[in-house]
Amino acid sequence: MLTYGLPVLFVLFLWWFSTGLVLYVIGLPLSTRRRNMTVMTGLAAFALAALYATGDVMTVTAAYAAFTAAIVVWGWHEMSFLTGLVTGPRNAACPGRDGEPGCEPAPLGPAVQSVIYHEAAIALTAALIAAITWDGANQVGLWTFVILWLMRLSAKLNVYLGVRNLTESFLPPHLEYLKTYFCRKPMNAFFPVAVTASTVVAVALVMAAAGATTAFTATSLTFLATLMALAVIEHWFLVIPLPAERLFGWGLASRAAQSPDMPDKNDAIRMAAA
Repeated sequence: MLTYGLPVLFVLFLWWFSTGLVLYVIGLPLSTRRRNMTVMTGLAAFALAALYATGDVMTVTAAYAAFTAAIVVWGWHEMSFLTGLVTGPRNAACPGRDGEPGCEPAPLGPAVQSVIYHEAAIALTAALIAAITWDGANQVGLWTFVILWLMRLSAKLNVYLGVRNLTESFLPPHLEYLKTYFCRKPMNAFFPVAVTASTVVAVALVMAAAGATTAFTATSLTFLATLMALAVIEHWFLVIPLPAERLFGWGLASRAAQSPDMPDKNDAIRMAAA
């Protein structure tokens, strides 16, 4: 039982804690963000080294290490995006929008321009992880990163096409212009396809984990199955009227402590990128 139970609990805790931590750090004063990104960059470099070191190690400990390392690397991308350091060449609101999400999808060109650097950086990182773990027996880190990447792309596409809950409250003040590229509607035609396909993959991973013959394989597949299941749940949060923000209320607390006279978004972007 511990073979499956501990990995599930570990994924649940790491998902909840790492998401809340990133939100908390992003909510700190802008003057701290250069230091925070420097620390996070060092952690990400160490995590990449850990992925390389565990690439040929098939132990339960190595599975935990690879999974955690991939989460740390993903956290770097989340922080680089939310600080405004790596977003896209366009850092202005969608043309014709009044600062709020629309009821129809925004023009595709400006929407892509607002995030394209971020997406390209993730793709390059995925290629880097694939390269440093090439032919390795331990592929937990690579598949963890790929699941996070593909499911985040799916979530972003759903937010672009239109869902009920856009979770725009997660955006820091200097990125509020991004919500003008969102679309609010009960559901879009892509959502059922995305959820169905993701659920099928999650079930397949659960079945594979249940049939694993070694502790390493069982642990690795349980990590991936749990992460995939969480991604499916996060997708449902987009259309079900539930306050998902409450799960990470502690992470958003740092914003409430800030002075109400925040700098405008262009000043914030310049400070974050400094």
